Amino acid sequence: MAIKISIKQISPFIVLSIVSIAAVFIPSFANFDDKGIYSAADIAWILVATALVFLMTPGLAFFYGGMVHRKNVISTMIKSVVAAGVVSVLWVTVGFSLSFGTSIGGFIGDPSTFLFFKGVNSGAPWSLAPTIPFTLFAIFQLMFAIITPGLVVGAVAERIRFTSYILFICLFSLAVYAPLAHWTWHPDGFLFKMGVFDFAGGTVVHISAGMAALAGALVLKRRQVHLDHQEIPPANIPYVLIGTGLLWFGWFGFNAGSAMGANALAVSAFATTNIAAASAGLSWMFFDVLRGKKPSVLGFCIGAVVGLVAITPGAGLVAIPQSIFIGFIAAIISNLAVYWKSKTNLDDTLDVFPCHGVGGIVGMLLTGLLASKTVNSAGADGWFYGDMAFFFTQLKGVSIVVAYSFSVSYVIFKFINFLQPIRVSSQEEEEGLDASQHDEKYFQGTLLINNRELLVDREVETF
Repeated sequence: MAIKISIKQISPFIVLSIVSIAAVFIPSFANFDDKGIYSAADIAWILVATALVFLMTPGLAFFYGGMVHRKNVISTMIKSVVAAGVVSVLWVTVGFSLSFGTSIGGFIGDPSTFLFFKGVNSGAPWSLAPTIPFTLFAIFQLMFAIITPGLVVGAVAERIRFTSYILFICLFSLAVYAPLAHWTWHPDGFLFKMGVFDFAGGTVVHISAGMAALAGALVLKRRQVHLDHQEIPPANIPYVLIGTGLLWFGWFGFNAGSAMGANALAVSAFATTNIAAASAGLSWMFFDVLRGKKPSVLGFCIGAVVGLVAITPGAGLVAIPQSIFIGFIAAIISNLAVYWKSKTNLDDTLDVFPCHGVGGIVGMLLTGLLASKTVNSAGADGWFYGDMAFFFTQLKGVSIVVAYSFSVSYVIFKFINFLQPIRVSSQEEEEGLDASQHDEKYFQGTLLINNRELLVDREVETF
């Protein structure tokens, strides 16, 4: 029987083919010439930090995959990991140019500046990272761009079509992530010039993902199990624990690497990252006990991730003792936001908005409160140290990013739904996305591919 393939099915391959063929005709450039301006120690550290940030993507896959229903484990995990493929190609072609190319009015980079990484290899170092090659800076920033759309997966899990999600990654990366990265991290970006400080991605990564998650949950509407008020047990809590460990480990590169060198600021950011995560994990778990629950693995893991989110914008701006408070208070606020969300009709499957969106907002505002020039002379003093204006600058920046991220993400989801149904059918949802979208199934530690059982977690007697 002939298999019918629609234009929608073949269009991703056609686009990739065009990009691949076009890349063949891009002139080759020699690698950078050291000329004594680069630091070997800084290059080594940022290479390690880049790898650490990449490790967060499979970490996120384990974190999310362990919390969904077992019939959606594979589909949830691949949506996090596939961003590494889509965004990497997109970043080289035009994404890096939009984020860090010649500024157009402080809002977006000129897409032709580094088209297909033109001139990146042999270009002068980035003005804010003068001791490492420009190529290394570009690849380090790529890792941030990869994980951001992956964070949104948790809100739309168990009901979004895989092809629709691929299209979302492309549109979100170009229309939301790239502009925010330019506004915040480019010296000519308007938020940068306004005096908004986001050390490692509180706005660019976490608030943008959190608001996109809220928009996606609203457009996709509620799952049937949510409508029926069914309690869905996590598929694999050890996966969540593994994912948390990988995220925590990778976050050292995320925050300490943003110091752009092996220096004192990297050491401080490394320490604040760990302390905030530890404080937040305990805070979430103990706050649950205070509310009559038992201390849980999930509670500590979710709390630790919230702490990592909250410290991200201020990791290189606040002192180590203050990071305890940031983790502590952020976990409580996000915990309450999760509780509030549970009383509404909002179906954010894995609480991405309360954890990443709210966590990022809290982190940005606490940076405005507790930042100190004693830690980072290039930073600012927060309200607690006498500069009330800086706090309100942070508040203004957060408001702009929240409004932009939500509105554009909402339009993106609506646009995708106009092109094709963004949500799987009720029958496919009931069957599970592992089977309906990928023809793969996860059964209590056993992966079933083409009716052949493959060992994952435990022994099986037959193959």
